[in-house]
Amino acid sequence: MTALLALDLGTKTGWALRDAAGRITSGTQDFALRRGDSPGMRYLRFETWLQDLLAATAPPGCRASRELCPCPGPHLGLVGYEAPHHRGGAATEIALGFATRAQAWCATVGIEHTAVHSATLKKFTTGKGSAGKAAMAMAARRNGLLFNDAADDNEVDALCLLHYLMAGRG
Repeated sequence: MTALLALDLGTKTGWALRDAAGRITSGTQDFALRRGDSPGMRYLRFETWLQDLLAATAPPGCRASRELCPCPGPHLGLVGYEAPHHRGGAATEIALGFATRAQAWCATVGIEHTAVHSATLKKFTTGKGSAGKAAMAMAARRNGLLFNDAADDNEVDALCLLHYLMAGRG
């Protein structure tokens, strides 16, 4: 089974990972700027975090670096992310910045990537392309993806995107 990673990109990035054994883990990662940070620091932390996730998908005793790893091919088969919308403002700039860094990172380590429009994901998950956050969470629960009531909408979107990728839609 191929490992899959789904990302809901933003300052608070939702993520869901299905490892090669079929186990699913998910959560959120906060990339808010810290006091004294330059705006580019969030992107450097994002790239480091992606590399750490890649290492987590490697079999025991294996290094995730392409030069050091004896395993054939990448440990992660596909990275999917919700396509950024061009609404303007800081949120759009951040989502676009993360999307370009995810694409570059995938190219560097030899992993396929795909962007999924939010309306496509909402229609797949709920049957309605304009579904709201509550409908997405209900659908995630109904599909057996959401086990944690504390999950925020970023994590829910990442889990729904993972479900979309697992269905072979990515």
